Amino acid sequence: MLHRSHDSDILTREFNGVYYMNNNKFINYKKVISISENDWENAENNKISGLDVKVSGINYMTDQYGRDFHHFCTTSYLGLDYHNDILNGAIDAIKETGSLRIPNSKNRCKLSILENYEQELSALFNAECLSTLSCSSASSGILPLLASGVFTGNVNPVMVFDKYSHYSMNHLKPSCADETDVITIPHNDMGYLEDICKRHKKVVYVADGLYSMGGVADISSIMYLKERYGLFTYLDDSHALSAIGDKGCGYIRSYIKDLDETSIIVASLAKSFAASGGLVMLGSRNQKKLIHRYGGPSNWSQSLNSAAIGAGRASIRIHYKPEFKELQEKLKKNIQLFDSLITTDQLGSLTAIRLIQCGDASLANKTAAFLAENGFFTSSVFFPVVPQGRAAIRVTLRADMDSDLIKRFCYLITDFLRESLYQESATLNSPISVA
Repeated sequence: MLHRSHDSDILTREFNGVYYMNNNKFINYKKVISISENDWENAENNKISGLDVKVSGINYMTDQYGRDFHHFCTTSYLGLDYHNDILNGAIDAIKETGSLRIPNSKNRCKLSILENYEQELSALFNAECLSTLSCSSASSGILPLLASGVFTGNVNPVMVFDKYSHYSMNHLKPSCADETDVITIPHNDMGYLEDICKRHKKVVYVADGLYSMGGVADISSIMYLKERYGLFTYLDDSHALSAIGDKGCGYIRSYIKDLDETSIIVASLAKSFAASGGLVMLGSRNQKKLIHRYGGPSNWSQSLNSAAIGAGRASIRIHYKPEFKELQEKLKKNIQLFDSLITTDQLGSLTAIRLIQCGDASLANKTAAFLAENGFFTSSVFFPVVPQGRAAIRVTLRADMDSDLIKRFCYLITDFLRESLYQESATLNSPISVA
């Protein structure tokens, strides 16, 4: 027997006099697993998942099967993860501190070098900066606070998630829904978002700057909505931080020069920044204080250890040097070279991520397995990472990739897919082409 709740539009089911809320309003793990588990098993059986690797050289690895390959799905886009200054910075910080970490919540007590690090991050990125153990822990602590209204004048805002926003944010929809209304809109549908802004006093938009599967936020429309309706934005710029923008400010901060209290940006310090942990850019110290006290997962008894802090401080110093801009330019040239050889949906985009469409997950796995056996490690991505029927090979480019290596990869995968499609009489969703 179905009943409609008096408090909301959520259907409840009666069982022995007790009412139960229907499940899966935001997440349905059973369905996801039922659709994708065979593809994951296939990936593992093809030795393209579950690999244990040793670093054999810069951007070069050896797995447990004795295969050597170049890393073509790393997110260290500038190649700084092998930089001697960063490695030495981590070692020196451990020696200087004499301890790996202080094991308690950092709002009670923290390493003094962590305070120094956050001050240096704040100066570099011109914002009130907070470090976290990861982007996921940052979002887990902040998004429910946002939904409660503590950052929006105690008015509970409508939380609007872009359909393609990263899982580290999407999985928090149920927690946010405990505080306020949560809406998921189609990817980059700014018209839909504006309609919501017209109907509600406070709206928070949760999205990515550069998406992990290659998309880019419609930043000009976002800025318009902020100006006209006071839209609050919570944006993850992990794939852009350091890789692009003046002193590595990222994609979003290239447009939002000065943060106010209606903008929060999170980003990874473990990608192009080449250290560890997550970063939160805030518009005020009061927001930082509230997150310290009530941000739960962003502040529990794990903070960045001294090695991560030392590596991060070394990375900051590199951000001010001429070589940093040179690395950004090298990355741009490598992206342009790739685009001249293979056409993808990301053609011309500033993101270093490219998806080579395969359509069927089995073909994507087969292609990734072939590449791994021939010296290139890539990611075969399929549902739920991408929509069904849009499986692809995910390639991420780096500043330290040699042009001849990129050419060899492009010719190899192009020839393989052409031969596979010929043999199987299949058709790619988005055909690739060699220039």
